[in-house]
Amino acid sequence: MIHALGNRERIRRCLMGQDLDRAPWFLYFGPWTETEARWRGEIGGPVEYSAFGFDAGIVPLTSWVNFGFCPAFPYEVLQETPDRIVFQDSLGIVQESIKGRSGIPRILRNPVATIDDWRKIRRERLDPEDPRRFPANWATVATSLRQGDAALQLGNYPYGMFGTLRDLMGVEPLLISFLDDPELVMTIMSDLADFWLSIYGKICRDIPEISLVHMWEDMSGKQGSLISPEMVRTFMVPQYRRLADFALAHDIPGFIVDTDGRCDELIPPFMEGGVNALLPFEVAAGNDVVALRRQFPDLALFGGIDKRLISQGREVLEQELQRIRPLLSGTRYIPALDHLVPPEVSWQDFCDYSHRLHELVLEAGS
Repeated sequence: MIHALGNRERIRRCLMGQDLDRAPWFLYFGPWTETEARWRGEIGGPVEYSAFGFDAGIVPLTSWVNFGFCPAFPYEVLQETPDRIVFQDSLGIVQESIKGRSGIPRILRNPVATIDDWRKIRRERLDPEDPRRFPANWATVATSLRQGDAALQLGNYPYGMFGTLRDLMGVEPLLISFLDDPELVMTIMSDLADFWLSIYGKICRDIPEISLVHMWEDMSGKQGSLISPEMVRTFMVPQYRRLADFALAHDIPGFIVDTDGRCDELIPPFMEGGVNALLPFEVAAGNDVVALRRQFPDLALFGGIDKRLISQGREVLEQELQRIRPLLSGTRYIPALDHLVPPEVSWQDFCDYSHRLHELVLEAGS
């Protein structure tokens, strides 16, 4: 029997496949904006999670350190109607969205089309030495984070190799560039790795207790990856290896990739690049974390619980939780929904899900 572990040590051991007292238990994916608004209306006040007994979980350092554009592009409203708005966001993306509704906007223009566009952005907005990247009280923040029990993470949404290029160039132009302008793609990915590694190094000098390096990619759909595994090996794996080598040199146990959609064909090249954890394994896209555990025993799995089912009654919920229950008694699994909680989920639905999963986590660890 393993003695009770702290959150940070539990997550470290989970990522490394070592014995645990129980599975990690925290809220990785919270609610959509509309979902939280529904919950506030149902409970008549702000949403509080303290009653669920969540661990300290994983805390991305993006809350304190700027891993992206500095300065960001200015937010500008370019056109507005009663129900729609066209605007430039902080990433320089011009897009159209429907007011009052979360979802995927219609992209009208992205900031990079040529190598000169990229060089200008890199020069003006991606200087890793810019002092504005760290808060003025960074020394105090670093001390507090070191002394806490949260697992600390370098990177988060929207920072990744494919993911950031998709924002910079747009999906279709990026996919075409893999074939028509591979040098542009390789240059940007290599420059991004240089940039992030420089910031990571500064952080690790002040906070040695880092648990994860995170890459956000979202490069899959329901039918699979948007690029072939061989393209992943050619373009992304060399930069992943650099990140993985950094993690190894700094005793960081987790290198995690976040990609929606069906991702099984991406797992082998990702692991060749040093990735040892993946999320969120959307069930609607055909991912099955129980089957993937058998296929990839050395990969840590986050998520894989179907978010669509927790609003369909306790019997359906129980069936879904029993499906993933075998993973709770092992290691290299962090139970979580397979994405943000959708608006059809009531506060009571979410409470039922959270309390029941917590019971199963505790039972599996006893």
